[in-house]
Amino acid sequence: NKHKPWIETEYQGIVMENDNTVLLNPPLFALDKDAPLHYAGEICGFRVHNGPTGSSSVQFEAVVLDRSTGEGLVRSKEPLDCESQREHSFTIQAYDCGEGPDGVNSKKSHKATVHVRVNDVNEFSPVFVERRYEASVPEGRLFDRIVRVEALDADCSPQYSQICFYDIITPSVPFVIDNDGNIKNTEPLDSKRQRVHTFWVTAFDCGKNRAQADAQVVVTVKPSCKPGWIGWSKRVEYTPGSGSIPLFPSLHLETCEETVWNIQATVELQTGHIGKGCDRDSYSDRSVRRLCGAVRGEVDLLPPPSPAANWTSALPTLPSSDSSLVFSFNGSTHVAVVPDSIAAAVSGDHFTLQLWMRRGGINTQPPTNQARGNRREEETIVCSTVKNDDSFSHYSLSVHGCRLSLFYWPDVSAARPVKFLWKLEQVCDSEWHHLSLSVQFPSVTLYVDGVTFDPALIHDNGVIPNPAPRQRLVIGACWDNEGYDTPLSDLHYVGGYRGLLSGVTVRPGSVEPHSVVECLYACREGLDFGDLETLGSGMKVHVNPSQSALVLEGDDIESFNRAVQQVTYRNSLRFATPGVRPLKLTTSLRCFNEESCLTLRQLEGYLVVLQPDAPQISLSGVGPHLARPAPEFEGPRGVPLFPELRIVCSLSHAVNTAAQGMEGGGEPANTLMSDAVAHTLDGCEVQPLGEELNPEREELLVDMDALRERGLEIINTTAYIAITGAESISVYEDVLRSVRYRLAKGSARFERRFRLSCSEMNGRYTSNELTLEVNFLHSLDSLYHPSHLLASQQQFLHPSHHSGELSGHTLPNPHRNSVVPGAATVIIMVCVGFLVVMVIMGVFRIRSIHRRGEGARGGSKEDSGQWDDSALTIIVNPMESYESRMGISADTEGEGEEDEEVVESPDNDDQRIIIKKEGRDGNPRRY
Repeated sequence: NKHKPWIETEYQGIVMENDNTVLLNPPLFALDKDAPLHYAGEICGFRVHNGPTGSSSVQFEAVVLDRSTGEGLVRSKEPLDCESQREHSFTIQAYDCGEGPDGVNSKKSHKATVHVRVNDVNEFSPVFVERRYEASVPEGRLFDRIVRVEALDADCSPQYSQICFYDIITPSVPFVIDNDGNIKNTEPLDSKRQRVHTFWVTAFDCGKNRAQADAQVVVTVKPSCKPGWIGWSKRVEYTPGSGSIPLFPSLHLETCEETVWNIQATVELQTGHIGKGCDRDSYSDRSVRRLCGAVRGEVDLLPPPSPAANWTSALPTLPSSDSSLVFSFNGSTHVAVVPDSIAAAVSGDHFTLQLWMRRGGINTQPPTNQARGNRREEETIVCSTVKNDDSFSHYSLSVHGCRLSLFYWPDVSAARPVKFLWKLEQVCDSEWHHLSLSVQFPSVTLYVDGVTFDPALIHDNGVIPNPAPRQRLVIGACWDNEGYDTPLSDLHYVGGYRGLLSGVTVRPGSVEPHSVVECLYACREGLDFGDLETLGSGMKVHVNPSQSALVLEGDDIESFNRAVQQVTYRNSLRFATPGVRPLKLTTSLRCFNEESCLTLRQLEGYLVVLQPDAPQISLSGVGPHLARPAPEFEGPRGVPLFPELRIVCSLSHAVNTAAQGMEGGGEPANTLMSDAVAHTLDGCEVQPLGEELNPEREELLVDMDALRERGLEIINTTAYIAITGAESISVYEDVLRSVRYRLAKGSARFERRFRLSCSEMNGRYTSNELTLEVNFLHSLDSLYHPSHLLASQQQFLHPSHHSGELSGHTLPNPHRNSVVPGAATVIIMVCVGFLVVMVIMGVFRIRSIHRRGEGARGGSKEDSGQWDDSALTIIVNPMESYESRMGISADTEGEGEEDEEVVESPDNDDQRIIIKKEGRDGNPRRY
C-alpha cells in the first residue's frame, strides 16, 4: 500500500427537488496505483466534509458502488427544497482499504470540492398580488396602459417562477392584456353607453401552471375631463336669522391631472343695489348715530324737504331701501344753500363732517384720466365759510378724478390756506362710500368706509385773494371768489358736483371716535371664513373691509378645496332685506409649464335672501272709549290718553304638534306659535280722526324732557303727533303713556277720536291701529260734587249687577273700592234728584205767591230767594225712544231747541236725559 487514492479536484452536481441522487460531472471515481492488489488497491469509502457554509455536509453523503473500480455516488440524506436553498457546496475525500480487512495503514486522497445545484420542480402556481384592480379613465381616448396586474410564482427557478403570459378570461370586453400584465382598451370608451367595465384575468407560469385564483379588474369610465369647478350651485338661498351658511359646501376644483403650483380664487358678493352697498340697519341716519353711541349735536345739512327745511326742496331725490333720502346733483343747477341760521350752529375750527357719496350718479362713470390740456375743474361737495368769534375760516371738500381734497383756510384774514390731498380709488369707482372727515386743525383725520387714510400731499396753496368775511354754506358747488358780497339769488356757482349724496351731517366739537365711525359704516352682511383653524398649511385668506370680496390662495389642491368649502355668508340682521345678491367666483392658476396652463372661466350665481318672518307689533291695553268728566280735560295737565298702553312684538313660527296628534289618534300637524322678542321701534304716531285739532281750544301734551333725555324727536302739529327715533319698546311705552289731551275752559264737546300706530324700520313693519274715542261727561253742578243724596243712593248698589253696563268706558273713580254705577243707576239717581229739586221749587213757589199777596206794596220786583223758572223745562222719560223724546222736547220747548244739551247714557238702550237751562241774562250755561 504505497500510493494514495486519487480523485478529481472539483465536481459539479445536479439534484432534482423530488430526487436525492446527485448527478456529478465528471462522475465520481477514485483511482489507486496499488491496484489490483487486494485491499491496497481497493477504495473502501468516501468522507464528506463541511463546505464553506459549514452545513452542507450534513445533508449529503457519498457511498462506494464498486471497491475495485472506485466508483462512488453522492446523494442527499433528506429531500431538498430549491426555494429554501438552491446551491450547496462541500468537500469529499476517498479512502483505500489499507493493508488488510481491518483497514490498517489506509491512505486517503486529497479533498475535492463538490458544487451541487438543486433543480426546481414546478410545484407552485402563480398568485396575484391584488385580488381586485381598479382604475378610472376619461372617455373617448385610447390608452397605452390603463392598469397593470401582477402575479408571482413561489418556484425558485426562472423557468417555473416566471409568469409567461396573462389572459383575460371574460369574453367580449374592449380590453387586452400583454405578457407583462398591462391592460389597455381596444376602442374608445363611452361613459354614457357603459360607465363601469368589470372583467377577470388569470396568469400562467412557464411551466404552464395556471394561477390559483383569478383577479378582478374594474375600469370606471369618467366623462370627458374639463378643468374647472365641480359642484357649483348657481342659486344659494338664505333664511334670515340663520347666522352664517356655507356658500359652496360641495365645490371642488378639477385640474384633469394638470400639475399646478399656485391657485388663487376671488369670491365677490355684489350688494351695490341694496341701500348704500350692503344690508345695514334699516333706520334713519340719525337713529343709527344714536344706536352707535355717536356724540349728539350733529346738524343735517341735507334734511328731507319740509316747511322748516326748504333749502333741499329743489333737489331731485331717489328712493333708497335703507330709509335715508338720497339727493342727486347734476353739476350745474342742483345746489343747496344752507340758511345762515343753520350754518351759524356749526361754526368753529373743530368739526366732524360725515356723508355718503356716490360719484357719477346711477349710470354715469366719472372720468378717471384726463388729458393735461383738457382738465376739468374740481367738483365741490361742501363749501363753507365759518365765523369763529372775531374771525372767519373757510373750507371746502372736493373731488377731482380719483382724488379727494380738503381746502382749509384757518383764518382768511391772516393765515395761509392749506390743501390736504388723498388719492383714493373709492372716489372714482361709482359705488357708495362713507366718508368721515374730522378736522382739528392742523390735524385732519379721514375715514373712508371705516378705514383710516393719511393725506398723500399737504401743501400751501399759494396766494389767493382774501374773500370778503361773510358766513355761507353751500352743498353741491361753491361760489365764485368774487361773489362773497353778492346776494344769494345772484350768486355764480362753480365746481358743481356730479353724483349722489346722502346723510350729509356736520358736528362741531371733538373728533368722532373710530369705533363710532366703524359702527356707522358697518355692514350687517358679508363674506366670511368659517374656521381659520382648519385652514391648511400654505393657505392664505383675505377679506376686504366691506366684506364684499374674499381671496383664497394656496398651492395644494386638496387643501384649497377644503378652504373653498369654508367660505360663508353671514347676515346678523333679524329682519334682513330680502332680494338677490349676485355672486362671482374668479380663479387663476399658475403651472410649471405656463404655456399649457389651465384657464378657468368665471362662475356667476346669486344668493337669494328670503323674506323674513314679519314681526307682529301689537298695541293693547287701550279701550275703545275713554270717558272722563269735562273739567278733568280742562285741568292744567289734561287727561292721559293711553295710561295702560302695552306694546308687544312677536314672531310667528311653525311648531310640530306631532306628540299631541299621536296622543289624540290624529296625524301630526304644524301650528303657528308666537314668541315675544326684544324689539326696537323707530316711530309712533297719534292722529286725531275727523277734523284737526283746534289750537285755540285743544292740544296734545307730551313730556318734552323725557323725549330729550332719550334722544327722541317729535313733530307736533294739529294734524298729528309723530315721535321718531330708534328706541326700545319700554321707552316708547313710557313716552306714549305720558301723552295727554287738554281742553280750554268751556271747550268740551261730546266726543273726540284718536288713532295710535307704531312702526319699525322706517315703516317697513307697522303695528295694528288703536282707535280711542274720548267722551266728555257733562253734569249739573250739584251732581258733579258728591251730595248726601248720591252717597245715600250708593249704599243700595251692588257692583255685580252693573259690571257690564259701561264696557269700553273708563269712568273717574276717586276711591279705589268705590262702586261704579251703571247707566240705569245714573238715571235713577238723576230722577230722584230732579224729584227733590221739584219739591223744593214747589215750596219756594208757594212761599213766593204768599209773599206777593202780603207785601205787594212794599215788596221789590225781584226777591233774592226767588227763582224765575219761566225758561225751565225738565223732561224725564227713560222708557220712551229717542225719537219720541225728541218730538216731545220740540213741542215743549218751542223755539229754544238750539240751547238743548243731550247727556248720552253709555248704555245701548237709547235712553237720554234732555236738559235746558238759561240764566237771567238769557245766555246758555254749560255744565
